[in-house]
Amino acid sequence: MRHAVTPAAGAPAIGPYSPALRAGQFLFLSGQIPLTTAGTVVDGGIREQTAQVLENMRQLLEAGGADFASVVKTTIYLADLADFAVVNEIYATCFVEPYPARATVQVARLPRDVRVEIDAIAVVG
Repeated sequence: MRHAVTPAAGAPAIGPYSPALRAGQFLFLSGQIPLTTAGTVVDGGIREQTAQVLENMRQLLEAGGADFASVVKTTIYLADLADFAVVNEIYATCFVEPYPARATVQVARLPRDVRVEIDAIAVVG
């Protein structure tokens, strides 16, 4: 059994996918980019973009009955690994020990030419 999860006032999906999908006890968050609820990329650099991505994730987690403590795995996609330290600093404000398992990779390009995208898997219940 699975069903789509969307927050009441979250950033819109920009393609044919669910922002999050609940399957049993698992909540799978699609890659979140720094879109505002209006569907535009947040103003600013990597700091502002990372904060928006994490806010979008928070909204999806809450809509799916979870929170950051429920997250067991994330993947961070960066346009430039030079941004790693800043992303790490902001990421650390949302997650607590034991931290989720994580992979971080540099990619050639991200949707809408943003600098960061993060996806996640959480356990609910």
